[in-house]
Amino acid sequence: MNPSSINWLAVVVAGISAFAVGGIWYSRGIFGNAWMADSKLTEDDIKQGNKGKIFGFTAVFSLLMAINLAMFLADSPGHITDLKWGATAGFLAGIWTFCAIAIHSLFELKSWRHIFINGGYSLVSLTLMGAIIGLWR
Repeated sequence: MNPSSINWLAVVVAGISAFAVGGIWYSRGIFGNAWMADSKLTEDDIKQGNKGKIFGFTAVFSLLMAINLAMFLADSPGHITDLKWGATAGFLAGIWTFCAIAIHSLFELKSWRHIFINGGYSLVSLTLMGAIIGLWR
């Protein structure tokens, strides 16, 4: 791994992109209503959540995911990261997280719809992160 080949601004943008994807993914018009139902959450439950804690930790974890992915994508001898490889690596990382989400959710007796909503978000957001990091060299 060559840390000097990491574009840190791209990493920050990739981390922020998870917020954009999440905002769309979990909106009421897409998967928000189904996710709330399968999570057994009401609108009041959501309103009572600590927004600073939720969004603050989400920002930290999204940035850590982007940093981790960037480190995996850092150029090594004989291999150059580009848009295609970045998106592919992000997709593969998304498969890992999808599987982890599925395992936890199965033990929590969650529905397959719930698994695909949360796992799908992870898959899409990591693919986009990888594309941003790969493209913005």
